[in-house]
Amino acid sequence: MTRCLVVDDDAEIRNSLQQYLQGFAMQVSTAADGREMRRLLLAEAVDVVVLDLMLPDENGLDLCRWLQQTHPELSIVMLTAQGDPISRVLGLEMGADDYLAKPFEPRELVARIHAVRRRTGKADKLLEGERSLQFHGWRFDRLLRQLVSPEGVVVALSSAEYRLLSAFVERPGRVLSREQLIEMSRAPGVEVNDRSIDLAVSRLRQKLGDSPREPRLIRTMRGEGYLFDAPVGFAP
Repeated sequence: MTRCLVVDDDAEIRNSLQQYLQGFAMQVSTAADGREMRRLLLAEAVDVVVLDLMLPDENGLDLCRWLQQTHPELSIVMLTAQGDPISRVLGLEMGADDYLAKPFEPRELVARIHAVRRRTGKADKLLEGERSLQFHGWRFDRLLRQLVSPEGVVVALSSAEYRLLSAFVERPGRVLSREQLIEMSRAPGVEVNDRSIDLAVSRLRQKLGDSPREPRLIRTMRGEGYLFDAPVGFAP
């Protein structure tokens, strides 16, 4: 599970990002300023810091430099209302791994966190190996290979659909290309191609009651692949 620290002086932003990121299997703490950020870093293990450039007590660029010097293992995504190129370049030169200008879509922040963790070689395997997961009222027991609807109905899955759903729920909010899905869901000795993936996605959507025209769970990203657009959590 990715451990994230959101540093922003806007309480509404902190709270909304905490709730949203937790929906994508992240453990999230928040800090209102640089002093609180330093305290939390001493008390907790953190993988990625989402750092606002404008803070009341310290300049975000100085904090970014300090993080790079004292915690080089951390990934840093900078947030700022200043979308100008100079601020972006300065942030990256100070050691930030990525930069996102306000206002932004929370889903884009999720994607950027995943991207910098992969790019810097610090990515963990979200939810991989967990037996039982839940999303939008559905429960997926991977040991029993059992998918249960919000109404409590057991939905049968083929082996291909089971492997495909496992790939999706382990990486919520992340665009997966057809090539990636082939590697993640291919059974030994079985030939799989792009068309096979499209058909498996179509069948899985039907079983999840997900409309192909207006999908809520599995979205088609034109020219890129598919995205599982639902918060995934651990089922009790």
